[in-house]
Amino acid sequence: MNYLELMIRNPFRNKTRSFLAIVGIAIGIATIVALGVITASLEESTQTTLQEGTAEITAMPLGSSMMGGASGSLNESYVDELKNISGVKQTAGLLQVSITDPTGTGPGAITVYGMNSKDLELEGINSINGSTYNDNKREVIVGKSVVDSENYTIGDNITILGEQYKIVGTYETGSMFTDGAIYTGLETLQNDSNSQNEVSTIAVKVDDNTTVETVNNNIENQYNDTLSTITSDEMEKTTENMMSVVNAATTAIEALAIIIGGVGVINTMMMTVFERTREIGVLKSVGWTSMKVLTMIMGESIVLTIISGIIGTILGLLAVIILFNITGGDMTLTYNIGIFIRAFAVALIVGILGGLYPAIKASRLAPTEALRYE
Repeated sequence: MNYLELMIRNPFRNKTRSFLAIVGIAIGIATIVALGVITASLEESTQTTLQEGTAEITAMPLGSSMMGGASGSLNESYVDELKNISGVKQTAGLLQVSITDPTGTGPGAITVYGMNSKDLELEGINSINGSTYNDNKREVIVGKSVVDSENYTIGDNITILGEQYKIVGTYETGSMFTDGAIYTGLETLQNDSNSQNEVSTIAVKVDDNTTVETVNNNIENQYNDTLSTITSDEMEKTTENMMSVVNAATTAIEALAIIIGGVGVINTMMMTVFERTREIGVLKSVGWTSMKVLTMIMGESIVLTIISGIIGTILGLLAVIILFNITGGDMTLTYNIGIFIRAFAVALIVGILGGLYPAIKASRLAPTEALRYE
């Protein structure tokens, strides 16, 4: 048996102890990978939501927020009024209603937006598989996430507010918010929801030769008693703050994984050294140097943690996929290579820190004392 093969096989002499050590480390790695995938997916979805061409300002009833949703409704006349403000290029009203998940396989409720089809680009919907809905008919286009969770196809009918709507197209933007919704004609949805001349929010597109801040200030100054506004930059900052919290949690879990995993590896390797005291004495008596013994023990420790890293990565990916399938998540999962590098880096650090003390202890064993050990 060569030196490398020895390092690979030795950790599994006591299979139960090695299994428990691997499981303990793998759980920490799995958590790091799962959080990393979710964070990367959220960031990617947010960047897609704020893509070029979409509305830079969203106007809502006073007291509303994008996170909490629109509170109340606005008269549709605001759509034309805001368009007359200096620096505004385009406006579009959106009416928002929620319907119960028809099949029970997706999220608890699905958001339906009423919007004039000519304004869909303000929501980032530029490419439609099938056709765009007719504003005056009960027709809809459905986002990819809803299609996947409900198994819809073009030509199917959906019950919205007691009326049958026909799916005439599907779309995908990459935004978890947009792809998890259904769009239909504004006037049609207003009639079926008894919300004539009402909208929930107003999307505002700014001229190229002006700034978003200037237009946003103009709207706030003129309608400070009736409207709330949020810009795409403010939405991005809010999301970044949320991501920083998630990243802080991931860092804390990494630290815990290193500490707990390191202690587990130290315990496992110390028991290994204790049980193999005589063996190590024999190896040193036949010419093995202290450095060679140290390298062997360190190698065994790293083998344990690398296997833990592989198992933990697989478990983390499976956990995220299963979670999103069960909950009907609207995000497109993003698998960033940096996530896996980070996970294996943690596993490697655990292996090095956990194996260092037992390796040093083993390398310092005196051959004569080790051979006498019972």
